Amino acid sequence: MVSLETARKMALSFEGAEEQPHFEKNSFRVGKKIFATLDSENKRACFKLSLVHQSVFSAFDKDTIYPIPNKWGKLGWTYFELNKVRKDMLLDAMTLSYCGVAPKKLAEKYKGG
Repeated sequence: MVSLETARKMALSFEGAEEQPHFEKNSFRVGKKIFATLDSENKRACFKLSLVHQSVFSAFDKDTIYPIPNKWGKLGWTYFELNKVRKDMLLDAMTLSYCGVAPKKLAEKYKGG
């Protein structure tokens, strides 16, 4: 289980990460690109993953990690239920999402561990 505050601190720990409102959620961006959102009402995080990574994470537990059930899910956007997910798994997914949108120079700092 991961608290909203812990997830927020994790997202802001990435170099260049900024928090901004995004509809009824908080978004975390590097540059102008979103790599994560936090939904405080539903206690859920959302990350943009490759379809392969989405499948791998979702295979762990489909009640905890699953594609958004619309066209965004088919593009890799994936929900993580904060009340159920392990912190290390959340950080792994967040890192992949960050690296997927961050400038290459920043992403290189987080690839491979």
